[in-house]
Amino acid sequence: MSKEDFNRLSIQKKTQKLYTEGTFVVAIRYYTHKVNLYLLGNEYVEVFYNHKQDRIDKIDFLNHRHSRMKFYLDQISLSEI
Repeated sequence: MSKEDFNRLSIQKKTQKLYTEGTFVVAIRYYTHKVNLYLLGNEYVEVFYNHKQDRIDKIDFLNHRHSRMKFYLDQISLSEI
């Protein structure tokens, strides 16, 4: 599945795809969200969970240039990125 096809899916379908085909890597806290990082094929995907409202706010491909990368790099090696 291409990134474009994945991005067109609903949050529910994205969640199902990550659950059945993805591999959980790590979770971090980022402001009001718990962000779960998954590996789906050769791409990393972030799931932004708002625990105060008990909902997933966003599922998107990892932006390798975002400042959140430092939180991931503190916990795991993403050297293949």
